[in-house]
Amino acid sequence: MGSTAPLPGTAVLSVDIAFSLDGFRLPLYEVADQRYETLGVWLISDISIYFRACLDALEMVDDVSNGRRPAEEWSSDKFEVGFTPERVSLQNLWLEGQHGEYAVPEVREVLERYWRFLVTMPERTHLIREYHPDLPQWQADLLLWEETWKRPHPYRGRLF
Repeated sequence: MGSTAPLPGTAVLSVDIAFSLDGFRLPLYEVADQRYETLGVWLISDISIYFRACLDALEMVDDVSNGRRPAEEWSSDKFEVGFTPERVSLQNLWLEGQHGEYAVPEVREVLERYWRFLVTMPERTHLIREYHPDLPQWQADLLLWEETWKRPHPYRGRLF
């Protein structure tokens, strides 16, 4: 899972967003600064509890941080998301007025923290998994992501 310290080469930012679970073990967020409201909604609704969606977002933010275009566009029925080297723009497709623009380092920092939060969530042991049921869900999903894209995830060795 990794420590809570920033990754090497990552600027220390102060995006004040906290994550917790509700009574149904679904993610909640709390922001001190309302500018980050849309970012919080995107994380808990679009990425939610899905490790593979978080892996995709981490890969996309890594791509733009390193001057590459993401391999594909973000696909969702909840948000239109644009990744550029400078900014990540979020537009809620259900709420026209819910839009946010964030610097890539801010989104990277929050995505890394969200990944760490997801990994700490209790396993859903009542669910039967076919792909690597011997591994924790996040590790199985990481292997599946890498198998799908036929390459190591760019955060392998840094965050996990």
